[in-house]
Amino acid sequence: MCRIVDYKKFLYDLKKKQKEIKAKQSVVEVKEIRFGPNTDEHDVNFKLAHARKFLQEGHKVKAFVFFKGRTIVFKERGEILLLKFAQDLEDVGVVESMPKLEGKRMIMYFIPKKKK
Repeated sequence: MCRIVDYKKFLYDLKKKQKEIKAKQSVVEVKEIRFGPNTDEHDVNFKLAHARKFLQEGHKVKAFVFFKGRTIVFKERGEILLLKFAQDLEDVGVVESMPKLEGKRMIMYFIPKKKK
């Protein structure tokens, strides 16, 4: 048994289906927020507002503390800063990964909470 198909029409339908699938996809962007280990309270609150906005828009947030030069000595400060940041974002985001040190950066990821 064999079916004769117009090849141009077949390609057209295939493209149309792929375009439809692509339109339904949602692209998740990762937004970065950078701190230093000695970042002041006001600056943290300012960046917290940005992170909150990013999460409400449905983006992932990557918060990291960058240790420059001898500031690598203050690893505890960086971890405390990130954990406090996570606690403040509890209402709009979920922690995807706990703070971990990678080279000179301590990184933590947040994902938006599911809407009910």
